[in-house]
Amino acid sequence: MPVPTPLTILVTGATGFVGSALLPALAAAGHTVVAASRRPRPSPDAAGILWRVCDVELPSTLAPALRGIDVAYFLVHSMGEHGADYAARDRAAASAFAEAAAAAGVRRLVYLGGPMPAGAPSEHLRSRMEVGEVLRAGRVPVVELRASMIVGDGSASWQIVRDLAMRLPAMVLPRWLRSRTCPVALDDVIVALCRAADVPLAYSEWFDIPGPETLSGREILQQIAALAGRKIHALEVPLLTPRLSALWLRLVTSTDFALARELVMGLTNDILPRDARYWDLIGHTTRLTFAQAATRAFASEATRPRSTRRLSRVAAAWERALAGRHGEASQS
Repeated sequence: MPVPTPLTILVTGATGFVGSALLPALAAAGHTVVAASRRPRPSPDAAGILWRVCDVELPSTLAPALRGIDVAYFLVHSMGEHGADYAARDRAAASAFAEAAAAAGVRRLVYLGGPMPAGAPSEHLRSRMEVGEVLRAGRVPVVELRASMIVGDGSASWQIVRDLAMRLPAMVLPRWLRSRTCPVALDDVIVALCRAADVPLAYSEWFDIPGPETLSGREILQQIAALAGRKIHALEVPLLTPRLSALWLRLVTSTDFALARELVMGLTNDILPRDARYWDLIGHTTRLTFAQAATRAFASEATRPRSTRRLSRVAAAWERALAGRHGEASQS
């Protein structure tokens, strides 16, 4: 594989789940990495990352942040942070960012969005797709990557299913847990994003980046429980809708309730990829299975300081599993 030409890259959403993992990967590839945050930070920081102040909802901060940038990553999404108008605010932010990028001479934008469901999309998924459309309508070519559930320590979708599988001795399974998706490991998403900076592109285009397996919600929960030596006794209840389930999650998961509600409302239909051609395009044909990705996510949480863990009981359970018959799983 040819060595990529070093670029100067801006990453918005740099302190988020995906952004914080992307920064060191881009730096390791030889790029000059500029991280964007709403508040000033040391520049460069201890890792050699440059930091600039940038708030995508404040157009006055965009031009200074984009100055001298070759490729810009748009990894921000409010998803319920601002109430019912979050979709409109996200569209406005994407439009302003695309215009500012064009004015600054940015050569490419990279956006991480969500896939098209089989039926009508939820408000969350509709917003993700709208942001992609707004960016692709601009003057700067865009690589839009669409991922469903990203499996990794810090992912809200992962945290919800992890909490369900680890905290419940038994549970009712609503019909929507039959819906299928292709969960993808954080490690593979980072590879996809890194290569998006220089993958051959004649015009704006979007690609699905699925994991290697198609799993139902029920199968996802069963695999998580099995990794920790648990078994979930389940009873299917067809009348428990996603909206009612979102209310029930308030009692079960440590994820922010507004965020959990938005994510669960997107699980009514299958969320499957159109194809997996992007992996062939970048030569990344071997991806982590769901069990491998889940093992890494658990191990990552177990090694963090206890004061920073989102759910200490889950971390403790995984530590016990690591010491027992599932100890070798963390090496996969």
